[in-house]
Amino acid sequence: MIAYLEPFIQDNDSRRPHDGSSLCEALELQLQGGVSTDSRDTGLAGKDFGGLYSITPLALVRPAGADDVAKVVKSALQSSNLTVAARGNGHSINGQAMADQGLVVDMRAMEDHFSIVPINGLTYADVSGGALWEDVLKRCVSSYGLAPRSWTDYLSLTVGGTLSNGGVSGQAFRYGPQISNVAELEVVTGKGDIVICSENENSELFFSVLGGLGQFGIITRARVLLQPAPDMVRWIRLVYDEFERFAGDAESLVRRSEGDSFDYVEGFVFSNNDDPLTGRSTVPLASGAVFDSSHLPETAGSVLYCLEVAVHYRNNDQVSTVDTDVERLLSGLGYVKGLRFQVDLSYVQFLSRVKRAEEEAIANGVWDAPHPWLNLFVSKSDIVNFDRAVFKTLLKNGVGGPMLVYPLLRSRWDSRTSVALPEGEVFYLVALLRFTPPNSRPALVDKLVEQNREIVNICHVNCIDFKLYLPHYHSEKEWKLHFGNQWSRFVERKTLFDPMAILAPRQKIFARDFLISKLQFLKQKA
Repeated sequence: MIAYLEPFIQDNDSRRPHDGSSLCEALELQLQGGVSTDSRDTGLAGKDFGGLYSITPLALVRPAGADDVAKVVKSALQSSNLTVAARGNGHSINGQAMADQGLVVDMRAMEDHFSIVPINGLTYADVSGGALWEDVLKRCVSSYGLAPRSWTDYLSLTVGGTLSNGGVSGQAFRYGPQISNVAELEVVTGKGDIVICSENENSELFFSVLGGLGQFGIITRARVLLQPAPDMVRWIRLVYDEFERFAGDAESLVRRSEGDSFDYVEGFVFSNNDDPLTGRSTVPLASGAVFDSSHLPETAGSVLYCLEVAVHYRNNDQVSTVDTDVERLLSGLGYVKGLRFQVDLSYVQFLSRVKRAEEEAIANGVWDAPHPWLNLFVSKSDIVNFDRAVFKTLLKNGVGGPMLVYPLLRSRWDSRTSVALPEGEVFYLVALLRFTPPNSRPALVDKLVEQNREIVNICHVNCIDFKLYLPHYHSEKEWKLHFGNQWSRFVERKTLFDPMAILAPRQKIFARDFLISKLQFLKQKA
C-alpha cells in the first residue's frame, strides 16, 4: 500500500487533479469497506452540525470494521502529511471531526455489532463505536428490559463520539458521565494497533481514550454497563425566580442518596417574557398546560430558572404510590407555587424527548442552520457570579435555544480519564444551545460566535473557575491553560499512543509529526 501512497503524497503538495482517485485505488486494495473521493461524500464529511466550518477531506473512508480503521491509520502513518479523523454522526460544533486534506472515517458505516455480556453478576452491552445511542436504547429495552445507566440529552450520537468527550445528562449526578459507565474498549491507536483495553488491561490507553477528544485512539467497540430499565417516567418542571434558591435546591437533590432523590436532575434558564423560543411558553410539558405568570412575585427579574426532575416507575406501581413518592421528594423545595408542570410518559419516550424537537427543527429548516453552541463546566464557587455576569446581563434575552445549567459531582468522574474539570466537588454544566434562523446571514453567526468569546473572556476577567466542555482552542497556550496540571500527562499519552499526531487534527492540539518535533525540542534543550 505504501508504494501506491507515495506518488499520491508527492502529488498532494502540487494539488494535481487525480490525487483523490489515486488514494482511493490504493486504499481499496486492502479494505473490506470502501473509500470515496466523490465530491458529494467528501462534501458531507467536510461539514458538521455546528455549520461554522467547511473543511473538505481528500477521501471519505467507510470501514467494515476495526481492521479497516487500522489499515487507514497505518497508511497515514507511512505518509508525510496525512491525518485521520473519525466522524460519528457529524454532531460536532467546531469542525472537530474534520481532516483538512486528510482522511475522514465514517464510523456509522462499520458493521453492526451488538451482544449482551453477563460478567460477575453485572450485565453489559457490547456495541460498535459507530452505533447510535438511540439504537442501543431501543435494542436493550425492547429485547432485554435493560438500559445503559448514563445518557446524553440527544441520543442520535455515536457511542465512540460521546465516550471520546464525556457524555452528560440528568443521570450523571448519580452514575457519573458515560465515560464512567464503560468497562472495556476496542481501540485503534494512532500507531494503527488494535488494542483491547479496560481498567485492568492496557489501562493507560483505556483512561486516555475516555474523554480524550479522539487524540489517542478511535473507539471501534465499547462494553457499556446496563441496569434494569423502568417502564415509565414522571417528568416534572419547577419554576424559580431566584438563582440562589434554584441552585441550592438542585445541589441538595444531587447530593442526596439514592432513594431520597430523583432519578434525573437538570435545569435551564429562560427569559421572563413571551418569546416562543426562549420565554415562559417553553416550560409547560403537557399539551394544553399554560404558564400563568400571575404566580410570579413582583420581584421576578428578566430571567427565570427551571429545575427539571424525573422519577422512574414500573407499570404495575400504583399511581397513588408514585404520587406519594413525588410529593415526598418535592417537599421543602423553594420553587414558585403554582408553577409546577408534569407529564407521564414511557422511559423510551422520555429519553427520546429531544428527537421530537429535532423533527420540528428539521421541518422548519433550523436544524440545518449554523449552531454556534458553547458548553462549559463552571465551579460551584463561581456559578452565582457567572449567573450575574452572563445569564442576567449578556444573555437576558436568551440565545434562540435552550440555556442549560445544572450541578454535577466531581466524585462521579474518574480522575484517570482525560477530561479536564474545574475545582471542587460540585460544578455546573452550562450549555448555551444557540439556534439560528434558516439562511442566516454570516454577520449574525459571526456576532454569536463573538458573543461566545465574550463569555469566555468574562470568565477569565472575573477569575471564574471553568473548563470548556467539547473544547475548541487554536493555540498550544490555550490548551495548556485548559488542561492545567494535566497537560504533561496529556502530552505523554500522545507520545505513547499517537506520536506522529495522525488522529483528530482539527482539535488543533498537536501538529503532525508531533514526536519528531518533541524530540528535536528535547535535543535542542539538552
